[in-house]
Amino acid sequence: MAGYQRKKRKMTAEINVVPYIDVMLVLLIIFMVTSPFVTQGVDVDLPEASNVKSASELMGDEASSFIIVEIDKEGNLGLSVNNDEVQRGLSLQDIIVRVKAERSINPTSPVAVGGDAATPYAEVVLLLDELSRAGIPKVGLLTDIRE
Repeated sequence: MAGYQRKKRKMTAEINVVPYIDVMLVLLIIFMVTSPFVTQGVDVDLPEASNVKSASELMGDEASSFIIVEIDKEGNLGLSVNNDEVQRGLSLQDIIVRVKAERSINPTSPVAVGGDAATPYAEVVLLLDELSRAGIPKVGLLTDIRE
């Protein structure tokens, strides 16, 4: 044993990151699994608008025509162009065709949706979605002015 010498090992400073990667992947899976159970909405008190401008003030003099799509609490649709008499009992497809026809005549005509206060929110969203799919880029919402 006289000829045996110990090898001198050089110290290296290395960090083994494999356990950290494992922990990160486990946390990722936990967050992905639990995210659908997180509350998707909060209760809010919506603000009330007291000085809302009227449609004519918003549209100005340059808007020679405007289109108003109305929906009541039963989901019945109506259409009014340039403040003419409202045509009621139209189907959603009829509304889309008429709005596209009016916009082809005057492309700058603003489109607004007015609904009864008791109209289900889903009906209004469906109408807005169909108007968006039809290529109407901007659609406003009508409200009453609070006194």
